[in-house]
Amino acid sequence: MQFGIFSVGDVTTDPTTGRTPTEHERIKAMVAIALKAEEVGLDVFATGEHHNPPFVPSSPTTMLGYIAARTERLILSTATTLITTNDPVKIAEDFAMLQHLADGRVDLMLGRGNTGPVYPWFGQDIRNGIPLALENYALLHKLWREDVVDWEGRFRTPLQGFTSTPRPLDGVPPFVWHGSIRSPEIAEQAAYYGDGFFANNIFWPKEHFMRLIHLYRQRYAHYGHGTPEQAVVGLGGQVFMRKNSQDAVREFRPYFDVAPVYGHGPSLEEFMAETPLTVGSPQQVIDRTLEFRQYFGDYQRQLFLMDHAGLPLKTVLEQLDILGEEVVPVLRKEFAKDRPAEVPDGPTHASRVPAVTA
Repeated sequence: MQFGIFSVGDVTTDPTTGRTPTEHERIKAMVAIALKAEEVGLDVFATGEHHNPPFVPSSPTTMLGYIAARTERLILSTATTLITTNDPVKIAEDFAMLQHLADGRVDLMLGRGNTGPVYPWFGQDIRNGIPLALENYALLHKLWREDVVDWEGRFRTPLQGFTSTPRPLDGVPPFVWHGSIRSPEIAEQAAYYGDGFFANNIFWPKEHFMRLIHLYRQRYAHYGHGTPEQAVVGLGGQVFMRKNSQDAVREFRPYFDVAPVYGHGPSLEEFMAETPLTVGSPQQVIDRTLEFRQYFGDYQRQLFLMDHAGLPLKTVLEQLDILGEEVVPVLRKEFAKDRPAEVPDGPTHASRVPAVTA
């Protein structure tokens, strides 16, 4: 199991102080959070991609390249790379370059994002969202695996005798997760290529993601990549912790009430009852997270959202201390119990090199 955090990079006013961080402060805070993640023993840091306020991470590879230079072990990923509005040629080049700079500690999660207007900003039509996702990834997949590419599709100019540079490190492309909140077509796409499937697992009840993950596992086996249990699954999650659950609820409530996306909606208690959000003691977070295996089967990566809704950096770093010292060690031990031998570990560059070069 790999454990880590993912950030949407929102710039949100702290409701308890009325202070809004600058973009510069928020960007630097994300770097500090990534460094803290490695310090406390987490495996993964992932950043979103957004091109509109109140979010700052418009250039994930720039940020991850900077973090790569300051870390040694952390896997650097995206929480969304917009496969629909980025040119797949540029994705191929940018992430291969990052892969070399980070000595292979790179993967990425492809998605369509949560901002409809991003499509016309980059010259696309939102009505083509799914077709764009399918076609652009077909090209990206090809660019990383063929030295010379001839290609023609619906949404971009043809390629003739094109070579994407640099080539993937050791001939092994970055591992790809296909992220989804709601789309069975993306689960199918992940299964077809034998890639990973990452379920957002934040906004919806567990039954919704159980259906998507079950579909992915069944189709993964259908395409001959292995058994359903060998499919590579990642999950999101969202937590806020204090020693006493009452203190956690009291402290987090004002942030929840104004949080982007779900603020000004259901109560904190309603949201915790209907989604995986856990606000309470470290033991409550452990117990809730261990339940995920009952619903989704054994899986490979668990990421937590911890730095949003205006939470100050000091508080987020405290949360990471609790996560790294009290929660993740227990989760590692418990998830390892009775884990079938055929269930694969979380993907790393080092583990994938022998399979490609054999």
